[in-house]
This record gives sequence, C-alpha cells and structure tokens, in this order.
Amino acid sequence: MSDQELQKPLRKGNQDGQVKLVQEWLCLHGEQVAVDGDFGPATEAALKEFQARAGVPLTGVVDEATFGRLVAPMRAALAIIPVNGRSLGEMVVAYARQHLAQHPLEVGGQNRGPWVRLYMKGNEGQQWAWCAGFACFCLQQACAALGQSLPITASFSCDALANSAKAKGRFVGRDKAAPGSFFLMRNTPSDWVHVGIVVSTGEQIFKTIEGNTNDDGSREGFEVCARTRGYNKMDFVRI
Repeated sequence: MSDQELQKPLRKGNQDGQVKLVQEWLCLHGEQVAVDGDFGPATEAALKEFQARAGVPLTGVVDEATFGRLVAPMRAALAIIPVNGRSLGEMVVAYARQHLAQHPLEVGGQNRGPWVRLYMKGNEGQQWAWCAGFACFCLQQACAALGQSLPITASFSCDALANSAKAKGRFVGRDKAAPGSFFLMRNTPSDWVHVGIVVSTGEQIFKTIEGNTNDDGSREGFEVCARTRGYNKMDFVRI
C-alpha cells in the first residue's frame, strides 16, 4: 500500500501499519506523538489539533480529507513540472527545489519515515543512508518529465554512482560541473561518502540541494536542505 493512499478510515483503538504512518505525518506537521502504531488518546488529540489547523472537520478520525491534508507535502513534491524548454539539468534542479520546499525530514528514528521510504523504494532504517536515493529520485522525475532515459545507473550507493558515471564518461572535475550535476564527496580515490545536486557554480563555491544532511553538512543527517560548499575533495557527475 502506497504511503500516499489511505487504505481505510482510522480512529482511536486502531492498531495497524497506517496508524504509524499517520503518526509520522502528525510529527512532520509539528504534532509530536509516539510513532508506535497505537491510535490512542494522544494520537486522537494530536489529530484533532491538526484537523483544526488544516480546516477539515474536527472528528478525530482519519478520513480521505484529513489524510489528504496530512500527505499534501509529499503529493506536492511528486507533482509533474512542465518542461517549458528546460534541459535535463535544469529539470533536475527544478525537482530538487520542489522537494526542498516541502522540507523532507526523517521521523521515527535514523533514516526512517515516509520521505526516506519514498527516496529508498520502501526501505528504511540505520543501514539505508538516503543521500543517493534523494538525488537519483529527482533525476528520475526529471527524466520521466522529458521522456529521456537515465544518463547514469541510479543507485543508493555513492560508489556505484561514481563507477557508473566513469563507465559512461560522465565523471568530471569542477570545470565541467553545471546545474543539475551530482557532486560526490571523496573520502579516498575509490570511496565517496555523500552525494547531492548542484544548483549553481561559482569560482570558489557551489550551491547544492542534498538529502540526508544537516547543519554540520555530515553525510548522516536528517533532512533535505540547501547548502553552500567548497570544491575541496569533490568530484562531479555531469548530467
């Protein structure tokens, strides 16, 4: 069952997988509750507060109208963007900005929550670092909009992205980086530990949108955010 579709109405006393999903979205909307799959009094109270803010009937029941408001950020991130003459790189940036505007966050633990599952094809948990998943998801959206095939092989692995780019002649230095390119943070000559999308380039810095990062710029963060980075230890994938 898709995280964007309600299987059945939910109310106090229910205990199933979609209760956990509702709790995740309540947390993402600022109504902090335990993500435990138990629709108890706390979840009902948080849901009513959300319904009041969202302008839907104050029932304490998750119906289609309430669920639609809960998942509205993800549906907005998935909306098709008109091409209007844009290149693939420009479309990648447009989709990355569309996701950024919805402020995707982890919830319920490290590398967990509906946004992580979206980018990681349903996977989540400590071992599922999702920076590559986010970058590739935006690339896939852009390619679908343009009716083009992927220029590299999508992967959840930074190393696999680098190797695919090398095989396809798209592994480049900073002089070939352009909006829509991927940057790869190099640990060693054969190991890359973080990836994101280049938004613009300058002489000494470039601007990005990237997933699974945070204020200190680490590879194990918790959100999609925009950053300014230097070129030290960076390689690029030309899109």
